[in-house]
Amino acid sequence: MRPMPDLNTAESAVVAGEIRYSDGWVTGWHSHPRGQLLYASKGVMIVNSRAGSWVVPPNRALWFPAGLEHEVRMSGEVHMRTAYIDEARVEGVPATACVLRVSALMRELIVAATSAQLDYAEGSRGDLILRLLVQELRQSHVLPLHLPVPEDERIQRICKALIEDTANADTALQWAHRVGVAPKTVHRLFQKETGMGFAQWREQARLLLALRKLASGERIIDIAFDCGYASQSAFTAMFRRRFGVPPSAFFG
Repeated sequence: MRPMPDLNTAESAVVAGEIRYSDGWVTGWHSHPRGQLLYASKGVMIVNSRAGSWVVPPNRALWFPAGLEHEVRMSGEVHMRTAYIDEARVEGVPATACVLRVSALMRELIVAATSAQLDYAEGSRGDLILRLLVQELRQSHVLPLHLPVPEDERIQRICKALIEDTANADTALQWAHRVGVAPKTVHRLFQKETGMGFAQWREQARLLLALRKLASGERIIDIAFDCGYASQSAFTAMFRRRFGVPPSAFFG
């Protein structure tokens, strides 16, 4: 296993490395001078930034633009592989952070990329692998695994409470009374601050919690109740609507 590359010495536009983390490990807040493609073949990564949070399950990847401060928390033993891309020299990569679907080809390219020399020659095997990896990155499908964080303190208060108790079923009207605004203001601020409506944001918070619990091997029926659903079938219907597969098949 090759350790993470030293970005201060690598001259190549794209470099890759790998590392393993134990369950519960937290990287601490940091940023990179290059864009980062973050992928784990095993374990779940919970990534936090000032812009929001992402849950990255196995066989999905997270793209982070250069300079975005973040921390990564490991759920289960994590086998991480990552590629660092100089956005000044590589065009067409995503402009914002996002979770991506990893195709079978992209997965094999990420694995192969970690064995390439840091300063590979143009036209070499490593060069060709990393060029194709970038092309796959450009074409990857974005997945809805982002939970945006609002800046308005009133909406922050609501979001914090919903994250702490995802089974909470209180209406926007009830939350409006608690934070001292009109219900229309709650809906307007959620849309303005997060790009989602109140109900959509709460469902997204529940979905990301569900992914973490699924990765830990918890029973689907228990996850459904913890996330505020009246039945396993209601939870499964929501999950299938968002991902196209039932919870039991997601990590497969």
